[in-house]
Amino acid sequence: MKVLVTGTEGYLGSLFAPLLMKHGHEVIGVDTGYYKVGWLYNATDLTAKTLNKDIRHITAEDLQGVDAIVHMAELSNDPTGQLSPNITYDINHKGSVRLAELAKAAGVRRFVYMSSCSVYGVATGQDVTEESEVNPQTAYAICKTLVERDLQPMADDNFSPTFMRNATAFGASPRMRFDIVLNNLAGLAWTTKEIKMISDGTPWRPLVHALDIAKALLCVLEAPRDIIHNQIFNVGDTAHNYRVKEIAEIVADIFTGCQLSFGANVADNRSYRVSFEKINTILPGFKCEWDARRGAQQLFDLFNQIDMDEATFLSRGFTRLKQLEYLLRTQQIDQDFFWRQ
Repeated sequence: MKVLVTGTEGYLGSLFAPLLMKHGHEVIGVDTGYYKVGWLYNATDLTAKTLNKDIRHITAEDLQGVDAIVHMAELSNDPTGQLSPNITYDINHKGSVRLAELAKAAGVRRFVYMSSCSVYGVATGQDVTEESEVNPQTAYAICKTLVERDLQPMADDNFSPTFMRNATAFGASPRMRFDIVLNNLAGLAWTTKEIKMISDGTPWRPLVHALDIAKALLCVLEAPRDIIHNQIFNVGDTAHNYRVKEIAEIVADIFTGCQLSFGANVADNRSYRVSFEKINTILPGFKCEWDARRGAQQLFDLFNQIDMDEATFLSRGFTRLKQLEYLLRTQQIDQDFFWRQ
């Protein structure tokens, strides 16, 4: 299968593209290159051929002969989305829908969209499922719901969209991110020997390892069409819903000598538990292999191996918001987030 993957130089893409190639698929990457400065370690000898291109500039010619698209190249996470909400809508909503329209017109048969469990926002009571009402709280999450809404009616006999609502990612990646909860806490524990929570840590967050997300994507691409056609999948494991305080306690336990403290309840009310029964029941070959404890141990071992220091942990290349603010401040990208010539 010839697969075009957007975001091949990102946190997830740098793990997923080599996995696809190892399974015999031809991969074409697309990445605008915002985060090239961030490279934590070498992980694979396979690198996808990648077009250095903004998704808003992808053309029909770029999609010729492509069997499937896995689209993950958007402005990622809530703080980045709030940096410039109008541009977030331009890229994450309009850009993604435009790409799907181009794909359908070009005869691409499968379109896998990287959505997020953040669409649930605030949920109380039972674990939310793919059928639950969404309640997005940020521009980033709202855009995910808009793309899902606009792509679902496009499904037909020749075009199969699939929507992957990932839990909060964690774990090691060459294009590391330290702005997601478990990775951030592990970095603090390693570099400062202290995790000082500003909240009481009671909100719920589902977690999923980056490699398990990659595995889920591979399973969707290789699944029979009738299983994945116009389907939404929560990506993760129901047993891997954690309170934020539990995540902090696991990290502090793995990173011995780390002091852990908690604050008061804060204004951020995002809290949700998610059911992952659907993906684990009907998607052939999928099962999470990583829980939070194993992931924290992976990061501890990695930090020890590369002798990670505080300057690396705090580097702009590993925090999406810092890097985009730098590119704007130095006028390397314009106010529409296009590279300046």
